[in-house]
This record gives sequence, C-alpha cells and structure tokens, in this order.
Amino acid sequence: MADETQSFDDSAVVLTDDTGRFLPCQVEQRFDLNGREYLLLLPLDAPIEIFVWQEEDDEEVLMDIEEEDVDQLFPTAKAVLAEQNLLLQRTAITLTAAGELPDVDEENCLTLELDEVDDTGEPITEEFQILATCFHDDQEYTLCTPVEPLLIFAYRTAAGTLDIVTPEEFQAIRGSLEEKLFDLDDE
Repeated sequence: MADETQSFDDSAVVLTDDTGRFLPCQVEQRFDLNGREYLLLLPLDAPIEIFVWQEEDDEEVLMDIEEEDVDQLFPTAKAVLAEQNLLLQRTAITLTAAGELPDVDEENCLTLELDEVDDTGEPITEEFQILATCFHDDQEYTLCTPVEPLLIFAYRTAAGTLDIVTPEEFQAIRGSLEEKLFDLDDE
C-alpha cells in the first residue's frame, strides 16, 4: 500500500510504502471512474531493476533478485552507479536513480520476455537499458532501467491518501481505464 504523505502541487505527489520509503512522482493524468479519483503517475527519478545471471537448463538467464538480496547488494550497486554520477535510492515501489541517464544505445539494451501474453497471445517483452554490471559474492548482477517509462496507477482513498492499484484491480477496471485515457487524449 502506498499513500500520499506530501503534495508538492497538483502536478506532483509523494507515494509512501508500509516501510516509510517514499517515491516522488509527477501526475501525468487524473480522472474519475466509478466515483473514485485515479491518477496516472510517473516517478521523477529513473526506476532501477537489478537482475542476476543464473544457470537454468544449461544456459545463463537473467532473473529478478529477491528483496532480501537487494539489502545485501545495495551498497555495491550504489557505488557502481555513483561512478556514472547516478545516486541509487531505496524508494517505495522500486529502486530509483537520481541523475542524468546516458543516452539509450541499442547495444546496451536487453529484452526480457515476461511470463505473460498480450491479447493476441504473443509473449509480452520489456526492454531495459543496461547501466552497469557488478559482482557480489561471486555472482554477476546487471543494473538496468526500463526503456519505456514506468507508469503507476493509484487512486485516492476516502481518507485522502493514495493507494496503488493492484494488478487484480487493474484487470477488473482495465477497459474503463483505457476508455477514460483515450477520452482524455481526445480533449
């Protein structure tokens, strides 16, 4: 769960998770649906993903790391990104890096196939820009940022706080959200 602990103005909010970490976000769009205010948010700093190389079925594959591994790896990852003038931060929802990212170069990108399919049955992929690699306890880790923006759907509760729309909630209201978003684009 995340809530709004601070509002800079109408165009920015700060999400806070249960551990007290926060994530400043820009409000991309606001709209009402079924009597509830929804917001489409974009983190102000670059989201960071850390992947580990692991052997699976006799080949090396990239895997997401577990939350407890983030705690152990964080100091090393922070130092490696600092060499690129990026400040790695433990923020709500995702790690982020403050600073100017290098330009996207296709040679420094990787595409991961997710365990989901789209409406046509095709596998969903996500493209990441590789920022750095590092080693910790004889494991190789890759620090990346998504090439496409990380958009976060949230809604305002009766108490005025913001909660993140869960994947299940998103699927239930997806059609109505898309309709609202396309209606907003036409205005």
